[in-house]
Amino acid sequence: MAETLIKVDLKKSPYENEKIHNRWHPDIPMVATVKPGDDFIIECVDWTGGQIADNDSADDVRDVDLTKVHFLSGPVGVEGAEPGDLLQVEILDIGAFDDSQWGFNGFFSKQNGGGFLTEHFPEAQKSIWDFNGMFTKSRHVPGVEFAGLIHPGLIGCLPSKAMLATWNEREKALVDTNPDRVPPLAALPYADTAHMGMMSGDEAKAAAAEGARTVPPREHGGNCDIKDLSRGSTVYFPVYVDGAGLSVGDLHFSQGDGEITFCGAIEMAGWVHMRVNLIKDGMAKYGVKNPIFKPSPITPKYDDYLIFEGISVDEQGKQHYLDVHIAYRQACLNAIEYLTKFGYSKAQAYAILGVAPVQGHISGVVDIPNACATLWLPTDIFEFDVKLNPDGPKKALDGSVDVPLSPDLE
Repeated sequence: MAETLIKVDLKKSPYENEKIHNRWHPDIPMVATVKPGDDFIIECVDWTGGQIADNDSADDVRDVDLTKVHFLSGPVGVEGAEPGDLLQVEILDIGAFDDSQWGFNGFFSKQNGGGFLTEHFPEAQKSIWDFNGMFTKSRHVPGVEFAGLIHPGLIGCLPSKAMLATWNEREKALVDTNPDRVPPLAALPYADTAHMGMMSGDEAKAAAAEGARTVPPREHGGNCDIKDLSRGSTVYFPVYVDGAGLSVGDLHFSQGDGEITFCGAIEMAGWVHMRVNLIKDGMAKYGVKNPIFKPSPITPKYDDYLIFEGISVDEQGKQHYLDVHIAYRQACLNAIEYLTKFGYSKAQAYAILGVAPVQGHISGVVDIPNACATLWLPTDIFEFDVKLNPDGPKKALDGSVDVPLSPDLE
């Protein structure tokens, strides 16, 4: 049986656990060391560290402290790993805790985090999803049930000092172009709520002041939110420090491509069973700048889809040049509008696109001036027929249930 290297107690604050951290910094000490070929288990709190409760109020999503996230378990050192190597990480298994069979999805307030469609959904909302083996459904979003594809939203290795400096410099330069933007253009270092693992004293304070926030994906991996990185997948991470420093967290029971609600998957606490190996000098051998992964061979099987198209013309009718971000937003908005014809509120439809196994595709980026993006919605996840027919849509829901909403922050 594999050893559990990192254990968590969901009743305690993650700040009490020195094997957890919430910033990226090369000086964070390894909490354990393994050898190439070893397999082991790591337990993880949910990405907010327990700030969100299993209830029918969205106040906790409205008031969540996003300067604390993400809480990651690690870093784990690998013997013999050196800068320039590739760390091969196999995800052997992954799951929720037996006594925590639920997860949450949320839309952040525009004043506190925002999201992909924040102009359309500026207020905080939340849905709770209960797990039943491999399936999930929500009391807040009736009429839909689907199989989960559990995966870590965030996994990666520690950066070098030079890479950390590059991240902070380029992200500050971006924020400086519009420093008053809401939500901000990037999440810059913030020492007050940093948890630097086993670091303490002046060393921890100095590192916290420059530690990179865990919000975006970067060259080392990080918050990539790739839903197909599940059981049986393999990831090859660039190594930037001796020992590699592998950390993981932000576990998702299920997610649609793009994690479009930002708190956009079904977020959960749980565990990951992994095995590690090394490819010496792998970055140069294979020309690797960002991680490469092989997807899971185990995926929910849905064969029938409705495919919604979007082009790079925004909601105001303004033409943009081959803008995939705008095109995918339009595809999402088109799918949301479609689902309202069956009785879903727009918030419920938005939640479905964030958590169900929808696929997002870049379908065309050469036909000037419009990029074309598509959102693939599996029809079999619904308990009623959502397909088009000559008689028009049959309203299947009466609107008596909706996603809980909290007034926007002052």
